[in-house]
Amino acid sequence: MKRWLFFLLSGLLLQGLPILQAAPQPQHNLQKVLLSLGTNTLAAQVAADDASRELGLMARKGLDPDEGMVFVFPQPRSVNFWMKDTPIPLSIAYISASGRILETHELNPLDETPVPSASSAVVYALEVPRGWFASHGVLAGDQIGGLPLPAIAK
Repeated sequence: MKRWLFFLLSGLLLQGLPILQAAPQPQHNLQKVLLSLGTNTLAAQVAADDASRELGLMARKGLDPDEGMVFVFPQPRSVNFWMKDTPIPLSIAYISASGRILETHELNPLDETPVPSASSAVVYALEVPRGWFASHGVLAGDQIGGLPLPAIAK
């Protein structure tokens, strides 16, 4: 590294100033599954490890109307989701191991406020375009088919 750049970066760190980081790149290469929600179907990318769950839908400019991302956790837990670096409005469902929707929430673009689950039994979270659940008549208590097994989660 050039000496002047090293001193510049060192000075910024010592002064507590943030160093600009590269914007995240959207992930489009994850495995996909076809989910069934009543009479509706939804193609969802699968985020089943820490890195893919952390990146989620960050930097995505949009989603197709029947597209989403399902986050898979290895065991039931409480979860928090936020919209850091996610410029599109989303809805999220927190889902049990049996595939039953426990609760849904609306997420605001770029909002870093955590949206916690009320339940500690969440094994899946499903993000879709904002309003998708309401416009398709999908409610808490409904069952989702086609979810990947939690055993794939890392």
